[in-house]
Amino acid sequence: MEKQTAGRDILGKLAPKFAELNDDVLFGEVWAREKELSLRDRSLITISALMAQGLYPQVKAHIEIGKRHGLKKEEIVETVTHLAFYAGWPKAWSVFPLIEEVYGKE
Repeated sequence: MEKQTAGRDILGKLAPKFAELNDDVLFGEVWAREKELSLRDRSLITISALMAQGLYPQVKAHIEIGKRHGLKKEEIVETVTHLAFYAGWPKAWSVFPLIEEVYGKE
């Protein structure tokens, strides 16, 4: 797994402790536990949790991460379709364009 620096890059001056926790603990320790759960699966779970909360900028960022971790467009579409019944139909509508932004309109 590549070293995460987004916290420091984006929030390092404003919220240095938050940035440190983001990069070193969340991504450096939790996401690094690949024996327990693959990066691909962590991405799918994270996309699902963020969609359920309606956190669309983060959903898009994690769709991009999920793509790098091997998630196929069809898998994310199927996940969002399934989640529509549990997290909300409008939320699913809001995520589909994000999938197209990341994967294209193939």
